[in-house]
Amino acid sequence: MKTLQPFDRITVDTAVMNGRPCIRGMRVQVSLILNLAANGMTMEDITKSYPYIEPEDISQCLHYASWLAEDRIDLLAEA
Repeated sequence: MKTLQPFDRITVDTAVMNGRPCIRGMRVQVSLILNLAANGMTMEDITKSYPYIEPEDISQCLHYASWLAEDRIDLLAEA
């Protein structure tokens, strides 16, 4: 299992969820938390629904998504 720096709560392990980014080695994908937040759930709602998820986990998921969005996209010329 590897931790993504500087995200100490985001882990990647090929043996867990096919290597998708998860929270602290659990079978909770970062994408699940992002989808819950995108669909209007508050941090409090998420931690009530998933008591093993901590507010810092949610915060790091949001920061991770922001970090991924920083990537540059090079468009190919149209043929």
